[in-house]
Amino acid sequence: MLKQKLEQKLLQKLSPQQIQMIKLLEVPSIQMEQRIKKELEENPALEEGPEEDYEEIIPDDQTEQEEDLENNEREQEEFSIDDYIEEDEDIPEYRLQAKNYSRDDERKTEIIFAAGSTFQENLLAQLRLRELTEKQKLFGEFIIGNLDEDGYLRRDLSSIVDDLAFLQNVTATEEELKEILEVVHELDPPGVGARNLQECLLLQIKRKDQSLPSIVLAEKILSNYFEEFSKRHYDRIKARLNVSDEELKEAIDEIMKLNPKPGGIISETTTGGAQQIIPDFILEMTDNGPELHLNSRNLPELRLSKTYTEMLHKYSHEKGSKKEIKDAIMFVRQKIDSAKWFIDAIKQRQNTLLLTMNAILKYQEEFFKEGDETKLKPMILKDVADMTGLDISTVSRVVSSKYIQTHFGIYPLKYFFSEGLQTDTGEEVSSREIRQILRECIDNEDKRKPLTDEKLTEILQEKGYQIARRTVAKYREQLNIPVARLRKEL
Repeated sequence: MLKQKLEQKLLQKLSPQQIQMIKLLEVPSIQMEQRIKKELEENPALEEGPEEDYEEIIPDDQTEQEEDLENNEREQEEFSIDDYIEEDEDIPEYRLQAKNYSRDDERKTEIIFAAGSTFQENLLAQLRLRELTEKQKLFGEFIIGNLDEDGYLRRDLSSIVDDLAFLQNVTATEEELKEILEVVHELDPPGVGARNLQECLLLQIKRKDQSLPSIVLAEKILSNYFEEFSKRHYDRIKARLNVSDEELKEAIDEIMKLNPKPGGIISETTTGGAQQIIPDFILEMTDNGPELHLNSRNLPELRLSKTYTEMLHKYSHEKGSKKEIKDAIMFVRQKIDSAKWFIDAIKQRQNTLLLTMNAILKYQEEFFKEGDETKLKPMILKDVADMTGLDISTVSRVVSSKYIQTHFGIYPLKYFFSEGLQTDTGEEVSSREIRQILRECIDNEDKRKPLTDEKLTEILQEKGYQIARRTVAKYREQLNIPVARLRKEL
């Protein structure tokens, strides 16, 4: 049944310039240079160089009707906030609340992004040196192409048989693929092409010196007692293999030397390691106190093209058909307006970045003096938003993928955000401080009898921190520290 009704709706309109500025806020310095180069290539009215004063030129014969037409066209170019959210990545509500980031986000802040990988190319080069038929080489190349970045073959051979039939129109059997997979297993680094962790470690241990008792014992453990090994049930292994503590320890030490991710070796060595992080902010300590600068050493100054501004002035005084003049003026003005919008968006981006970072500096003043992690205060996105007058989503975009260089190291901006907990005295402390204490307790524990989460909770409560066992377990997981049973050593 159709119904008609009147509805009032409040929509926030964003101009193209506002949208451009919002998108630029998310771009880190390492990508900003490419973003500016792209704009310079696409808009001839924009050029490198110090900004010059320019006179706003409006054609003398531009009628009121033409002005109205241009205004209408510009209004049509505006977007509602809903339209923008559909285009760009929405910010989940959980990131705007007290716990600003998910556990995965927090882990990602500590990752230095790799420059790239030639892992599969390296394997293909080794494969070509083997004496294989053309069909076998095709199988080998296809298997290598299915390896993940860790060097594992996560797919069943039956699925690869199907892929070869559908994609390459080549008939293969699982036995044929298994033979070639064994060839891949012989390639370097050891362990490559394994289908699970157990096979990966076994492939590596089998290349070790088999005359050593510790290597022989390690292979037995991996072959027959892998589940017990993975769960650190060393007493069971010792009883079933009838070995001493010393013999078991030597075998376990050999296993711990193996690489669970063989693909990472080639990725790091062939790309020269991880790519250097380029900080977005530089903090310098001077006699007058801390000084904050934007890192814009590779970002060119921008200005309007004098050629285009003169061209607009020239068209405004030329005689000719009204339509021809109008079309020329509209084209040139569009390019000039776009250039002005981009220049203004860059300036606004810089102002917003500095405003936000200065607020973080003020809030975490004690930390930035010496870099003492225990001096970090609890801080969430809303705290910075209240200090700056910016929206929480804007602050979130500023801190995303940005880094600051200090006299004691380079830090992601997300590092300075954490939830707060209270002590027995009512003092609010950062969860980061508690995680630091937790790490120290685990680092200093007796590895023969590691501290359980319950015991860690008791230790923290004795130190005056009001904390629950489930919170301790959460912080331990954030530190990538396994449970006590898996930390046990001989």
